[in-house]
This record gives sequence, structure tokens and C-alpha cells, in this order.
Amino acid sequence: MSLGQCWEKATREVASSSRSRGRFLVALLVLGLGAGAFAIVTDLTLVGVLHDPAAEHVDQFELLALVQAGEEEEAFEVAFEEGDEIFATSFNALDGVGANVGLGQRFTRVPRADLAGPGEWANHVPERTTGPNAESCAACHNVPVEDGAGLASANVHRDPLHSGNLGSMIQRNTPHVFGPGALQRLAEEMTAKLHQIRDLAATQACASGTPKTKALVTKQVDFGTITAIPSGNPCTVTFDTSNVQGVDADLVVRPFQWKGSVASLRDFNRGASHNELGMQGVEIAGEGVDGDADSVVDELTVGDLTALTVYLAAQPRPTTKQELSSLGLIPPLTPQENQAINHGRQVFGNVGCTACHRGSLKINDPVFREPSANPAYRDATFPAGQDPVAMGLDPAFPVAFDLTEDQPDNRLLDDEGDLLFHLGAFETDDEGRAIVRLFGDLKRHDMGPALAEPIDEVGSGPYVFLTENLWGVGSTAPYLHDGRATTLTEAILLHGGEAQASKNAFLNASLGSKRDLIAFLENLVLFKIEEEEED
Repeated sequence: MSLGQCWEKATREVASSSRSRGRFLVALLVLGLGAGAFAIVTDLTLVGVLHDPAAEHVDQFELLALVQAGEEEEAFEVAFEEGDEIFATSFNALDGVGANVGLGQRFTRVPRADLAGPGEWANHVPERTTGPNAESCAACHNVPVEDGAGLASANVHRDPLHSGNLGSMIQRNTPHVFGPGALQRLAEEMTAKLHQIRDLAATQACASGTPKTKALVTKQVDFGTITAIPSGNPCTVTFDTSNVQGVDADLVVRPFQWKGSVASLRDFNRGASHNELGMQGVEIAGEGVDGDADSVVDELTVGDLTALTVYLAAQPRPTTKQELSSLGLIPPLTPQENQAINHGRQVFGNVGCTACHRGSLKINDPVFREPSANPAYRDATFPAGQDPVAMGLDPAFPVAFDLTEDQPDNRLLDDEGDLLFHLGAFETDDEGRAIVRLFGDLKRHDMGPALAEPIDEVGSGPYVFLTENLWGVGSTAPYLHDGRATTLTEAILLHGGEAQASKNAFLNASLGSKRDLIAFLENLVLFKIEEEEED
């Protein structure tokens, strides 16, 4: 067989293989990018002969079949393990990582709205606001361990307006992703309560024929008031939402992103995969659609995003130095250290920090489900227009697990392999509710002009941010939405707006009290037990 025949045979085998089927398109060089333009390598035929894609993909229908067969635990375990692999995978060109960001490059830290030619950054579908800037999730979420936060070097630069103007760009520091399943469950229950209050106001307004105003309070967090205004016969209701605070007018609590703009982990994952990695899920780009001109389609399957969502949702809760010391996982704290932490907790409350950074909220039903049982936290249709149920994502058969017992990580075992303590699971109260010690309230607040951004990306106000959950804060410098604060004290001093009084109280506290408050915050850490490698 000649060299040419070997080449043809090899390329045919690659093109027909199960891992490559449907993933190669005609080279975009034929589009004619214009004089002086550069394209990334778009003819991946030889690359596909000499290399394999890095990713192994998940079939959503296999997960669905497990749940339908009553193998719920197996479905969870498979989804978690596959999601773990996806999170750690360094994708390559055959997977579709990266995009055309100019000069033949796949990755950039600076958004390229100036690249407006065929197949270039400004014309990618869906629209991009940043990147792609990394080849894996773990490349940015790695401080102090995988699934943690990111250093300032991992900051994301966003150009939501596609202005190409550096003055209109914003930065985002990488948050840790410990315990996000609990955040979504809290938000789901809070939203259900807010909607219940709204619906009750409507019912009472129609029954009385007069406007009814209700306080929007859920889990002791105050979101202002809503007024139902009745009219007509039969009665119809309009709502005055002018006094709704810290949440959108639809009363959906969105616990993700620095601006509190994303409701579900699934939505967070597909947006981050698209923007930061250049990995386009079929549910965001469409089946068989090469939306970012890299010659690869179907870069993440529906099953991939389910697995990634379940993996993140089942990440262990953050912990404290005091808890780790009591379990013998770190050296014992001295009496002086414990005293400082305990006093600092009191100072934290005394100066008013707990008005927003609430020590804990509770989940009545600690079972996380993907897709969610709450319609506000799942897709009626995917962004690309498909029916999720037809693609195997059926809310009647979700992949589910209990946040108080099922997390695979941070299990302390004895020499016989029996469970001593589950550091990763959320604690429960006497009523079986999950205790989420987040030090947050899932509400947006005015943080004052010092933190105002040059643009208002999501329409909530340039100085309005979601309360940052402080669990894990002792492990995740730098701080604030753009990582501008290198220390916790700097972060406190940059507070304004609704937090101005608390900042002033901190400034007026004694030096010892200030030190103890910082000691208390530094006590809130991330931790993972290292898994022993098998022989």
C-alpha cells in the first residue's frame, strides 16, 4: 500500500470512528477571511489521525435509563465521576476548545470585538463576552485545591457591549465552586416562597377588589414588598414591583455570578464552557452547528452538561480551621487562636456584617435534582431551541442526591474503610433540614461608588452585587468581584452603600477586635482530603 493510500485509509477510519463522528466540518479557509487575516488550524484531518480528542462524552439517555430502571444511586455515581473527568480534562482542538481570536490563536485574555470578519470572534454564535481563555475548568478553579478559586492571573476580562473599548470592559475573579448545589437548592426554595407570597397577594386582591401589598420575606431574608392591583371582571392582576429589593421583578433568586444573574448550575456551566473554554454545548449552539468556526460541532453533549452540573452540585461544603483541628486534619489550634476566632465571630455580628453575610440558611428538602423540580431552574427549551425532554433531560426522572449524605469527597474512613465522619456533607438540624453556613443571603445589594463598574452588564446597577458568600474566604485571596483586594481588610475598606455603616463600625472597633474579626474570617476555609492512590 502506498503512502497516499495509507493516508486515505487512516483519514477514513478517523472520520468514521465513534469518537469523531460528526465532529469535523469543511475547512473554513474557503470562507476567505480577507487579506492579512489569520485563521486557527481548521483542517483537522491530519490532527485527527495523529491525536485523539481529550474528552470522553456522556450519553444523557444512559443516565435517564438508569434512573428509569430504579438505579438512582448508580446514575448519580456515574454522573459525578464523569463530571469530575470533564472538569479536569484539558481539551484540545479535536474537542473544539478555543476559537478564532486573531493571529491564528485559540485563546485570549482580551475580548476581540474588533474581529468582525467571517468566522471571527465578534460573529460567533452564541455571542461571546470574553475568552476563550483556558483549556480546562481546573486551570482556573485551583486555589487552594481543585474546584477552588483563582488567583488574579486567572481573572476574566469581559466586553459585554462588544465595544472593543478597554474602558468599557470589566473583570471577574474566579470564585470557588464548593457547595454550589446547596446554593441552588436554597434559591429554589426561596423563589418558591416568594412566588407563593406573590400569588397570595393576587388572590386576596381579586377577592377584595382592592390592592394588596405583601412583604417578600423568605428564610428571614427581606426582599422588599410587592403590590397586587386588581381590575376587571373576571379579575386580572398587575403587580407593582417598584419596592422589590435585591432580586429581579420575576422574583427568581439567582445565586450564581457576581451580579446574581444566573439561576441554575446548568446555565452557569454551559455559559462558562462556551465563554471561557470555547466548548460549545449542543444545547447552546445547536446540534451539528459550528458556532465558533473551529471546525468542530457538538462539543459538549447534553449528558456532558448534566454530569458537570451534578459534579459541581455535589462538591463538599467549605469548612473551618476549628472543625479541621477538632478532627485532627490540621495541627491543633492554640487556646489563643480559638479565643480570637470566637471573639471575632461576635465582632462580625456586632459591627453589622451579618445583616447581609448571614451565618446560615436552611434547606427544607436537601435533595438536589438535575433537572430541577422547580421550572424556574430548568429549561422549558434549550437556548438553541431543542426540547430537553426529547433529548433525555426529563424532570420526571432526574439525577438526584442528598446534600446531607451523598457527596463522594471528604469522607473520613477508619482502617477498615468504615465512615467516621463525612466532612463534605451538610449538617442537619433536628427537623432534618440542611444547615448551609454560607455567610451570605443570596440577595443583591448596593455596594457604593468605590466598587461601581464602568457599565451595567445585567441591568441591576453598576454598583450592585450579589452578597458574596464568605464560606471558604480564608483560602481564596484575592477578594471582591475583580480581585482588587489582596487582603480581607482591603475588602472591608472598599465596602460602601448599604455596607457603609458596618464598615464604619469596623473602623471604630478596637485594634484587637479588628484583628479578631480577621481571624474569624481566616478561619473559614476550603479543604479536601487527599485520596490515596491505589497500588
